[in-house]
Amino acid sequence: MDRFLDKAAIIDETDVSSGKSNQWRLCTMNQVEQVKLLLRLVPIWLSCLMFAVVIAQLSTFYTKQAGTLVRTIGSTNFQLPPASLQVLPGLTILTVVPLYERILIPTARRLTGHPSGITMLQRIGCGILFSILTMTVSAMVESKRVRVATEHGLLDNPKVVVPMRVWWLVPQYVLMGVSDVFAIVGLQELFYDQVPEEMRSMGAAAYLSVLGVGSFMSSALISVIQGITGDEWLKGDNLNRAHLDYFYWVLACLSGLSLVLYVVLAKGYVYKEVQRDGEV
Repeated sequence: MDRFLDKAAIIDETDVSSGKSNQWRLCTMNQVEQVKLLLRLVPIWLSCLMFAVVIAQLSTFYTKQAGTLVRTIGSTNFQLPPASLQVLPGLTILTVVPLYERILIPTARRLTGHPSGITMLQRIGCGILFSILTMTVSAMVESKRVRVATEHGLLDNPKVVVPMRVWWLVPQYVLMGVSDVFAIVGLQELFYDQVPEEMRSMGAAAYLSVLGVGSFMSSALISVIQGITGDEWLKGDNLNRAHLDYFYWVLACLSGLSLVLYVVLAKGYVYKEVQRDGEV
């Protein structure tokens, strides 16, 4: 690919005979290198889409799960809104980031000798790994919820609250926040640092587009699974009769395959050389 792009900066007989530079035929080496930087990021962008699919569950099925559980606080009659649990990933990020900066980075720096402890690509890979763990825990908790509903004869009573505390969902929300600390921040750093300086706003847009496209992919995946299984896995009107845990296991497996692809692509990635103080 690099050799093919380098041809755009080679002056051939047509360019010599024309006597003037045609920007549609001849590019500068700087322009060619900028294109290379962008194309190197495309495989990384694609391999991170599955992570965004996992993130999309935060505001969809997670909230629906919470709505079926006991949400009272203590002996009061106050009902915790199901969507309010979405604050947990944010609180986790506020807690983990200082620990990451104060403990993990200095420790990793001593082990690896890298100025930032771990590279941007390694940070993203850790986030994808935590997303797999998130889906695994989510599937196990959902299995527990359905088992409790079965034991109390609530499979055909979707409007009756399952006698199980909503706090069972806290681990998957916390793990989602931890995966954000690694993957989301890593993607932001990568797409800001590795694009040409003149295109850093586009790099930020590319990082955000991962989350947007991932949400569309989540909807498409749900439609595909509903088309294959009917309403057996993802019943919209009765979550107790559904197999949401199967869906989470599918996401965990797909995320595992995505991680394998990501590792292969990350190993072949070449970082941009940054020039500081006259030295490369």
